[in-house]
Amino acid sequence: MQLYNTLSAEQRAQLIEEAGQNRITLSFYQYAKIQDPQQFRNDLFLAWSKLDALGRTYVAHEGINAQMSVPAENLEAFRETLEAYDFMKGIRLNVAVEQDDLSFLKLTVKVRNKIVADGLDDATFDVTNKGIHLNAKEFNEMLNDPDVVLVDFRNHYESEVGHFTGAITPDVDTFRESLPIINEQLQDHKQNKKLLMYCTGGIRCEKASAYFKHQGFENVFQLEGGIIEYTRQVKAEGLESKFIGKNFVFDHRLGERITDDIIANCHQCGKPCDTHVNCANEGCHLLFIQCDECHEQMHGCCSNECLDIIQLPIEEQKVIRKGLQKGNLIFKKGKSDALKFKKERNVFEEVIPVKVAIVTEIRKKKHERKILVGHGAHYFTKASVAQFTITNSELKAGDEVLIAGPSTGEERFVLEAFKVNGKDAETAKADDKITFAVPFRIRLSDKLYLIKKEN
Repeated sequence: MQLYNTLSAEQRAQLIEEAGQNRITLSFYQYAKIQDPQQFRNDLFLAWSKLDALGRTYVAHEGINAQMSVPAENLEAFRETLEAYDFMKGIRLNVAVEQDDLSFLKLTVKVRNKIVADGLDDATFDVTNKGIHLNAKEFNEMLNDPDVVLVDFRNHYESEVGHFTGAITPDVDTFRESLPIINEQLQDHKQNKKLLMYCTGGIRCEKASAYFKHQGFENVFQLEGGIIEYTRQVKAEGLESKFIGKNFVFDHRLGERITDDIIANCHQCGKPCDTHVNCANEGCHLLFIQCDECHEQMHGCCSNECLDIIQLPIEEQKVIRKGLQKGNLIFKKGKSDALKFKKERNVFEEVIPVKVAIVTEIRKKKHERKILVGHGAHYFTKASVAQFTITNSELKAGDEVLIAGPSTGEERFVLEAFKVNGKDAETAKADDKITFAVPFRIRLSDKLYLIKKEN
């Protein structure tokens, strides 16, 4: 009985690409009383492994919270594994706004104390005593009510790139920090205000709505299915989207565009931008917003210190980060002294959006094409050398190239020198094995592109 992953992310990505199957990224949650979370976890892992389902799932005595990637052809079978449990019969699956076959590359099912960490220790708190659910149309209508207080129960790095107009957006790193902040600010409005809340998929504001009812708030409402379901209903029913910008997501995409409004800025230069990245220094991995120009100049790093580190030999990098905690434990997400243009926002602050088309004009970048020329074949760790198999087109010394992959991100540089089939060469063509030095690790799932600029 296999209860763990046996393939690396790189191997899994390769298999997904070779299979050529369409996959569906989705999420779901359900609060319920689970007597034996460990056995529940094991049963799910076995059932989902048979369906090639991947993703990240947390189970606890209070329920289940999952973000998944499932082959489209196995979707109904996957649903059946859920509805085998009474508390998940008829469960809503929130399908992602933007699909990516490589959104998840392994199956993780973990047992936790709670499916949403809330910092609460109150035996009288009933998480199932939730607020009133509203669909997209009802939600839009309630936003016109002057007695409504709208609260975003996501973290600062989520609301920074997208939120509902007029929402209170607490500058917090975790959900548990939001509860006491909002409770204190609204103490005098328990009876005379309508508390309306939302989050990504509904799970956080489901618990928040129950918490505020427990605290004595009389009129508590929440957006059913969160931003994901709201967006689906807005498109299906032709409604106006009151949400602007991007919806942050917790897979390698790091966001899906809802409207063409950009409400954030590059943390390094201040230009309008809402692209989240993780620092290329694996010993840092800081989550921050970085525009294309800064990404190219800083090679995906958040600071000059990290830029210096990634240019060291891989073995030296390993020595430096040995014993360090992971970056998201060292730094707060999106918060570092190195990020000059990261703004500390007031929870009531309004933002002025900029359209994507305007940002494109501001950048005044030349039009360019990416031509796929090869796939990752091997990485020689000691020598810090990448090997790619050329599948089409032709490469020459001096060409600008891009290496891209779900774990590597995007790395652009000029290919100054390389070897073909083990020998120094000036050109490489289809079926050649090309090797060249790189200051970062490549994966089998990485692709090699030739950049062609056009005036």
